[in-house]
Amino acid sequence: MKTAPPTETTAFSTEVIAHTKTWLERAVIGLNLCPFAKAVHIKDQIRYVVSSAQTPEELVADLIRELAFLQEADPAKIDTTLLIHPDVLRNFLDYNDFLDVADAAVEELDLDGEIQVASFHPEYQFADTDVDDISNYTNRSPYPTLHLLREISVERAVDAFPEASEIFDKNVQTLQQLGLEGWRKILGEGQKRA
Repeated sequence: MKTAPPTETTAFSTEVIAHTKTWLERAVIGLNLCPFAKAVHIKDQIRYVVSSAQTPEELVADLIRELAFLQEADPAKIDTTLLIHPDVLRNFLDYNDFLDVADAAVEELDLDGEIQVASFHPEYQFADTDVDDISNYTNRSPYPTLHLLREISVERAVDAFPEASEIFDKNVQTLQQLGLEGWRKILGEGQKRA
């Protein structure tokens, strides 16, 4: 197995990962927003990487490195990667535009059909919704994050969860019942850096 690319461990990156894990545990898993997340979390198969990128170009380099690493990693040890980039693409529209660049990187490495990139952002906004629409919170994370997923793992999870197509609608219902104040209480103070 390829050795892990070097990642800088600082007090800031430790804090970013802690906030991200809190969001994952309390919101994504706690509210069952993604029924597939709990298993990889419990098995410690999630790789958390905090990018120090200050520009989209630097982030592309980090993304390419992490895509290549995930492809070669043993899935039993690392099934998925959260590439968290707190200092670049803080504006959601810029981030959203960057997703095309991320998809191009997947294709450039011939990983199309093998790895996909999912998106999370503190200002996530689905098309045709208001900024404060609670449905946007299904994809809101403490920091801009690119989630690198193995396609085979996604397929297995969907096969094991026959109602996968209904997940988004159930998530919206859950968040509507919870409301914005409930969401904030679940995540606690200091969750969002912005």
